[in-house]
Amino acid sequence: MILKRNFHPLKVLAYVWQEVLFALVWSVVVWVLFTYGGVKSLALNFTPIGVLGSALAIFVAFRNNSAYGRWWEARQIWGSIVNASRTFARLVVTFTDSHAHQANYDRERSERFKKEMVYRQIAWAHALRLHLRRQNDWEILQPFLPAQEYSDLVAKQNKPNYLQQLMGRRIYQAMGDGTLGGFDSFQMEGQLASLANYLGNAERIKDTPLPRQYDFFTRLFVYTFATLLPLGLLSFFNQENSLRLAWAIVPLATVIAAVFTIMEKTGAANEDPFENRTTDVPLTSLCNTIERDLREQLGETDLPAKLEPSQGYLF
Repeated sequence: MILKRNFHPLKVLAYVWQEVLFALVWSVVVWVLFTYGGVKSLALNFTPIGVLGSALAIFVAFRNNSAYGRWWEARQIWGSIVNASRTFARLVVTFTDSHAHQANYDRERSERFKKEMVYRQIAWAHALRLHLRRQNDWEILQPFLPAQEYSDLVAKQNKPNYLQQLMGRRIYQAMGDGTLGGFDSFQMEGQLASLANYLGNAERIKDTPLPRQYDFFTRLFVYTFATLLPLGLLSFFNQENSLRLAWAIVPLATVIAAVFTIMEKTGAANEDPFENRTTDVPLTSLCNTIERDLREQLGETDLPAKLEPSQGYLF
């Protein structure tokens, strides 16, 4: 996620250099043919080209709004995951401690259960991050899981879903041995169900791209507009007393094409929020927040350092 307000021009150019280079070279070719080649027929009426530009601006704006909607929904999903993780950890800790007065209470067993469940939830958040980003750094889950569970997890296709299954089984084991009691499982299962819904919602965004026709036709129309723009700009200099200023179509066409290209690229960057790019939802930072908060709920003080933005970016 980008936090800084200003961008380095070279960083911006890295996204749009191909389209800008095309506009620059093409406008130079048009200017040379018009000025030195005597091809005056290149000058077109600017009115239809201006109408095309207006239509393109509306099309790009619609695509950008749709892309931002996907990005914002992804951020809301992960905000809910943070909240649900805190609630789940609170339920685990408070329900387990609430049975301390009972005759069959075993402090060591209860403390072990709390740590297992909270650590599994931390592992679930990290596993979902890796799952959405298609990363394979599963070894980062080892500190949160028993060796056998980790070994079994690596072989599973949907690792976050498998971790939820383990947590569900462990809840009912705790009900059986007296660590939990009464209706404790109902609320804990409710939080697991909410987390399962968030998993499905995030997978929906990941696996269902914005309709490809928006992407294809937006790029096609941007190139079409960039091709016609210098021809239309020539009409402003197709007079005897203005021919010496015809070179101005080169910077004008390049800058205008760059503006439309940057608008198009902005939408393209936002439509896929789980790709581990600087423009994406900061999943690593959110998982760091979950880990710090949940371990603190266990009473731990040796917490991982809080992730801070690096050069204006938060991952």
